[in-house]
Amino acid sequence: MSSFPERLAQSVTEHGPLMVGIDPHLDRLPERFKQAFEARRGATRRAAAAEAVLEWSLQVIEAVTGEVAVVKPQAAFFEQLGSPGWAALEATCQAAREAGLLVVLDAKRGDIGSTAAAYAKALVDNDGPIAADALTLSPYLGPESLTPFVEYCRTQDKGAFILLRTSNPGSEALQGQGSGGAAADIAQWLESWNQELKGPSGYGPIGAVVGATLSKEELLHWRKACPHTWLLVPGVGAQGATPGDTRPCFQEDGLGALINVSRAVTFTSPDEPPPKDPVQAIRARVQALKTQF
Repeated sequence: MSSFPERLAQSVTEHGPLMVGIDPHLDRLPERFKQAFEARRGATRRAAAAEAVLEWSLQVIEAVTGEVAVVKPQAAFFEQLGSPGWAALEATCQAAREAGLLVVLDAKRGDIGSTAAAYAKALVDNDGPIAADALTLSPYLGPESLTPFVEYCRTQDKGAFILLRTSNPGSEALQGQGSGGAAADIAQWLESWNQELKGPSGYGPIGAVVGATLSKEELLHWRKACPHTWLLVPGVGAQGATPGDTRPCFQEDGLGALINVSRAVTFTSPDEPPPKDPVQAIRARVQALKTQF
């Protein structure tokens, strides 16, 4: 198996930089899905909702297969449904992999020692229940909290995306830009690992999450600070950023950035009638968005 950054570079070259998030907000699922669980309570509701979430997620996977390189299931929307939700997450990730899509699990884990190793075993290990290609991680317990995942990059060709400079309003108080902020130190960790692990594409397996709603100047700053690092860029669509806002995140070769869009392509706007063919409707939105990159 080739390394994660090489698989990613090849697939993005073929399909483009758009990544589709699988975020099954229960209140935004189409009515026919919500009818299966809304009147129920407790464990019965969770089981019925998990079935609906899985069916909806499989529709998304069918719609984007052959159109994008990567999908990003958001673990929280599955985990809130207990063990049925976890089973739905397993099945969703398996279906995406079988469809030839790379899977980045958005779980933002962050711990140390044996706990971090257990998270890695559960979420990225090839023999684990999820076996994602890559995982989002929080770095704020220090570099040793990331070490078990870096080892999976070495031994099983996995990837990781570390929260570097997020776009939520309170992030700058901790992350900052340049000197005085944690993000500058984190960027140095990423580049150090990627210099060691980079492949023929020039990129390493340890990516960074950088929000599209940041200023052009700050996006350019992080692009230059992390030249061997893939950037996972959320914020286009529901959070207000446009495809054009993401241009500073790309390298001159047209690679180096994954642009995540979730609700804007997977859900119909509240003022639109339900589509007759939901799979085709999602595919059409994806195809239209791809033309803007």
